[in-house]
Amino acid sequence: MTQHTLELPDVDLVYDVHGPLPTADGRRPLVMIGQPMDASGFQAQVTLFPDRTVITYDPRGLGRSVRHDGGVTNEPETQAEDVHALIEALGAGPVDLFASSGGAVTALALVTAHPHDVATLVAHEPPIDAVLPDAEAARRARAAYTRAYQDRGWGAGMAGFLAMTSWEGEFTEEFLAQPLPDPAAFGMPADDDGSRDDPLLSERSWAVVDYTPDIAALQAAPTRIVVAVGEESLTGYTGRTALALAERLGQQATVFPSHHGGFLGGESGYAGQPEAFAATLREVLDAE
Repeated sequence: MTQHTLELPDVDLVYDVHGPLPTADGRRPLVMIGQPMDASGFQAQVTLFPDRTVITYDPRGLGRSVRHDGGVTNEPETQAEDVHALIEALGAGPVDLFASSGGAVTALALVTAHPHDVATLVAHEPPIDAVLPDAEAARRARAAYTRAYQDRGWGAGMAGFLAMTSWEGEFTEEFLAQPLPDPAAFGMPADDDGSRDDPLLSERSWAVVDYTPDIAALQAAPTRIVVAVGEESLTGYTGRTALALAERLGQQATVFPSHHGGFLGGESGYAGQPEAFAATLREVLDAE
């Protein structure tokens, strides 16, 4: 693995190249991105693709990538321009792209703006409210856990986040009327350390879930788009957004093993089934 820094006008973007560039066998590089997760979240997957040159990176303001623009919010269009610059720096496009969670939203923005950057996109559970029939209720549920975070700190906010993301089916008035759970119910600390900069719980990433995909542009792009959903996620929030997006694109979502973090290894504390996940990802990428 070699670490590189791409110096852009308002961010030093740090990325890792696992394998040779140009690739030894002429196959496209495989780029893996998340949001708000940095490159460390793909450690398990990188080891399971020893035959591919894999590129991971830290999104701006996360991990090793230092922002110089004074901003703290995470707009998918801005993140997409960063990934576009990264692909250009690699000099090996178009690439194959596995993108999960907020990274999948970035990837949709990338394909919309730069449709020739990506040959195959596997978009794993992008959390976007706009495709849901209960989008307004989802926004209210998000506002509730964000408010808990602002009022009482990380444990309260995370407990509310987990309650929302583990709810099955549409968000009902009954769900919205429930008090947010005690952090102890999820093993979370109730103490407030005073910080309010968590990218998942604060308003900094609201632009991710508020993103509205350009369905016509995505359908017109030369990119093969595969929407992926975890078998354990089908009725939860990100599972429903994946299924709804796939329907909008005129396809059926491809079911992957495990849950929203199904690609993660045991070092994450949220282990999925990384080997089975990688096997399915390999099948999808090889099926073009």
